[in-house]
Amino acid sequence: MPSIKETLINLFKNAIQTSYGLDVDPVIQYANRPEFGDFQANFALGLAKRLQLKPVDIAKEVIAKLTDEAMFKKLESSGPGFINITLADAFLASHLQHMAQDPRLGIEIEAKPRTVVVDYGGANVAKEMHVGHLRSAIIGDAFVRILSFVGHNVIRQNHLGDWGTQFGMLIEYLLDTGWQADKAHAYSDLNALYKQSKQRFDIDEVFAEKARNRVVALQSGDPTSRAIWKQLVDESLHHFQEIYDKLGVLLTENDAAGESFYNDMLQPLTQELEKNGHAQLDDGALVIALDGFVDPNGKPVPFLIRKKDGGFLYATTDLAAMKYRTKNLGATEILYVVDARQKQHFDMLFAAARKAFDLPENVKLEHTAYGAVLGEDHKPLKTRSGESVKLIDLLNEAEKRASEVVLQKHPNLTPEELSDIARSVGIGALKYADLRADKIKDYVFSWEKMLAFEGNTGPYLQNAYVRIYAIFRKGNIDLAKIQHNSITITTPFEHVLAIKLSALPDVVHAVANHLQIHTLCDYLYDLASTFHRFYEHCPVLTDENTKIRDSRILLCALTARTLQLGLNLLGINVLEKM
Repeated sequence: MPSIKETLINLFKNAIQTSYGLDVDPVIQYANRPEFGDFQANFALGLAKRLQLKPVDIAKEVIAKLTDEAMFKKLESSGPGFINITLADAFLASHLQHMAQDPRLGIEIEAKPRTVVVDYGGANVAKEMHVGHLRSAIIGDAFVRILSFVGHNVIRQNHLGDWGTQFGMLIEYLLDTGWQADKAHAYSDLNALYKQSKQRFDIDEVFAEKARNRVVALQSGDPTSRAIWKQLVDESLHHFQEIYDKLGVLLTENDAAGESFYNDMLQPLTQELEKNGHAQLDDGALVIALDGFVDPNGKPVPFLIRKKDGGFLYATTDLAAMKYRTKNLGATEILYVVDARQKQHFDMLFAAARKAFDLPENVKLEHTAYGAVLGEDHKPLKTRSGESVKLIDLLNEAEKRASEVVLQKHPNLTPEELSDIARSVGIGALKYADLRADKIKDYVFSWEKMLAFEGNTGPYLQNAYVRIYAIFRKGNIDLAKIQHNSITITTPFEHVLAIKLSALPDVVHAVANHLQIHTLCDYLYDLASTFHRFYEHCPVLTDENTKIRDSRILLCALTARTLQLGLNLLGINVLEKM
């Protein structure tokens, strides 16, 4: 079913076509103030100059073509030619009725689905995940959920750091210190060994040379080196998966396609690019010349894909991944969920890929950059010792603090109930605080603010869902018995809530198209706030009119389903009791 906004766009386009013979966007927007009605059409100003007519006259002419439409309660010209649109309650009620009967709440599947690769995760093998990996996982996962829901073919890719010089360094150190491959090792021990190997690499040139030789052995398939490397990767994947599961993101070990996955593609790729002239030698190194990239002195900066010594770089791997994803996976869109500091790298990667692989413009390449997580001192979030906060510690702390907050409100919970609620509330609060910020901006991390049950927070929205189910329990409501009853709108509070509920399809599709996830967060917060005003002014269980009572229960149920769907698209669980 089309959304109300889509219906209005089509009606107004037809009216403009009938009046003036022009195919014009009617610029339909949700009204931002109740005195302007439910929607506004803002096309008349732009059309006035083209037709040499007054905007207000154009607005009145189009209104005249629409006055017989039953969906309108009122159409009026305002100011210099805006059209304020107020919908009829009967139409609005009927529309909500159809939404309520649709498992997807009126959200249509895209008519032209795309194959979208989402590159997120990207942790480094043998190192513990830290707070710097938080936003990639949370934002990338929300993209995956939303794009999949509207019908796109979404392929998750976790581009792990699992190859290169650091592994020669670590493997050599492990062999030198008596590493036992058949012995169980805590992942934190492995992380400590990585730091020790790096320290020794930096100060011991003999060890550093052995480490570099070990890289060659690893890349050449040396059995001992490969066996240790595989153990490191397997242990890392297991560790990462525990964190992804705790965080509630969809990444699995099957989504891992790290740097090693592309290793055998690098030599043939660089040879091919050199042979066909897309890459050239520059002082012994192989580069792709690009227009528009210069250093501070104005000297052109090429895209380096093979060093003088024949070694490959991250850039080479990224280029190979680009080719694999577009040619083998059939991607028509690739989203790289990586922090904003990598902007120049991705700008150059995209330019190099279009040149090297002759990618058509309809293949969309996008670096969906995000800002940093800051402490309350507005500096990058660190531990007291100055190190990056471990992600597992952050998640455990979220559950612990949520448990304390929930226990204050509900002291009689069993330990099992408290544990389940604390996980949903704590992890949900963490994710929502990240997603409600405009992703490109840094945001300040505050436990107190993110765990608050007031304001635009995850706990506030989860609690709104809980309150609605408390209404159903109090009234002993069997939703299955009344789900086919009629919705009736009799008050302004019901009308405003109905408009907000009907906006869900537009919001979800807008987020899928523009990847501005914070707009979905803002919508859900506005919906919960609108519902609370409705509930304060419109008795649900105590109204003597059975028809109105059942209608309001259905509005409550539709609000709960909308909150649940919206939060699930963000990767956040809801609870019926708290």
